[in-house]
Amino acid sequence: MKRAFNIEVPRQDLDREVLAWMAEPRWLFDEKRFDSLARRLFSFQFEHCPAYGRYCEGRGVNPGNLSHWTQIPPVPTGAFKEIELRCFPAEQTLRTFRTSGTSGQKQGALHLDTLEIYEASLIRTLEHLVFPDYETHPTGSWRLPMCILAPTGLESPNSSLSHMFDQLVQAHGSAETEHVVRHGTLDLKSLQQTQNHVHASGLPWILLGTAFSFVHLLEDMTKRGEQWKCPPGSRVMETGGFKGQSREIPRADLHGWISERMGIPLSRIINQYGMTELGSQFYDSTLVDPGGPRRKLGPPWVRVRILDPKTRQPVEPGETGMVVIHDLANTGSVAAIETADLGHHILNPQGKPVGFEILGREPDAEKRGCSIAADEMLTRPRGHR
Repeated sequence: MKRAFNIEVPRQDLDREVLAWMAEPRWLFDEKRFDSLARRLFSFQFEHCPAYGRYCEGRGVNPGNLSHWTQIPPVPTGAFKEIELRCFPAEQTLRTFRTSGTSGQKQGALHLDTLEIYEASLIRTLEHLVFPDYETHPTGSWRLPMCILAPTGLESPNSSLSHMFDQLVQAHGSAETEHVVRHGTLDLKSLQQTQNHVHASGLPWILLGTAFSFVHLLEDMTKRGEQWKCPPGSRVMETGGFKGQSREIPRADLHGWISERMGIPLSRIINQYGMTELGSQFYDSTLVDPGGPRRKLGPPWVRVRILDPKTRQPVEPGETGMVVIHDLANTGSVAAIETADLGHHILNPQGKPVGFEILGREPDAEKRGCSIAADEMLTRPRGHR
């Protein structure tokens, strides 16, 4: 069946517009601009990612009847475990990032034919939300000692997190920067040597890594009765939960433990929310808005919606629902992602959303996502509903 809505949207034009937005020094949350770009990106992805096109047709949505970006069907993260969701030939794949998982589990995958947008998004967001006090550095560039509690991208090439840390180190890490997780083990001796060197220098120290790596470090420090007093300006960025680990620690307790042992104020301990399937990430707000409530913030080329898991309609402001993310950095994949997480918007005194908070996993969300992928993306013929 020939479809009248088959309108070609050049990928290079979309990439160029997204990159231009990312390059702007001041963040502007332009709704008109986002809507226009999101709908044109949808037209491209509908045509060039056949599985996604089938999925959208099954919901009665196509580029010809779409009037606003909020009507774009999001894909469950579970679908990335079942189908290769890419808008380019497989042989053009430059890099594939995969979700973590235990042996034998299917892993979700993000396939990329270019790293330019992906890297521009992660660096600009880190600079703006984790290092806002360095964005206006008088020299135009800045470098700080960093301690990375994660393996390098060379050791873990499928990890989007390791790639992010590598890019940050390349852009802003000083000569004292070091990765202290090697072959899956935290090198406590090397970390201590680096800490001693940084402490003697008096320079701010940046520690970044997974939450569970911080737990291992803190357990060792507590066992030895060790406490640091990190230089002013130091900060911590931790990410990832405790899925598949032997125990779980509430985030507030983890941050309190970090603050107590490392001498870093709670306002300078930042949690990152991200996922392999996305091209952009979110961070706690305390460094850019120390007087406001702690909440997750993201860049202007991303939108977050909170939907009722059953009706797929927006919940009332502040109520709990399923987190859906629309990320324009995902030009070569699928921009609209239905996460397996529950959350709610944080509201200002006027009742306007100013960020969001993650509350936990939605029960059976991953399983439903895989089922949807298998049943609808693989079997429905294009052009039929």
